[in-house]
Amino acid sequence: QVQLVESGGGSVQAGGSLRLSCAASTNRLTTNCMAWFRQAPGKEREGVAGIYRGAGSAVYANYADSVKGRFTISQENAKNTVYLQMNSLKPEDTAMYYCARGPVGYDGSCSLMSDEYNYWGQGTQVTVSS
Repeated sequence: QVQLVESGGGSVQAGGSLRLSCAASTNRLTTNCMAWFRQAPGKEREGVAGIYRGAGSAVYANYADSVKGRFTISQENAKNTVYLQMNSLKPEDTAMYYCARGPVGYDGSCSLMSDEYNYWGQGTQVTVSS
């Protein structure tokens, strides 16, 4: 059983930054996709960013259009931790943010569809005020 624990959420003003962390109880980050999702009240869970470290040092990351250029996903295998650096935050980024682990797609990419992920953390709240 894989356990994922998120941290780093909080309240910031628009334009501010936060860095979320997801600590995993497994050292198999490199053979799986790690992703961040978010869910705002009354809305469906949406994929934010996914990352997969391929052969050698190649890293593949993908992002939702709504966060491209503002958010950066990264992973530190030595610490079994995945990060989400969030800059230029907007009020519409307010949500509960979840870390998840799932298989790499057949095309070598990480899906941003929640159904593709089988391990989830409990979430960390991000609130952005205007």
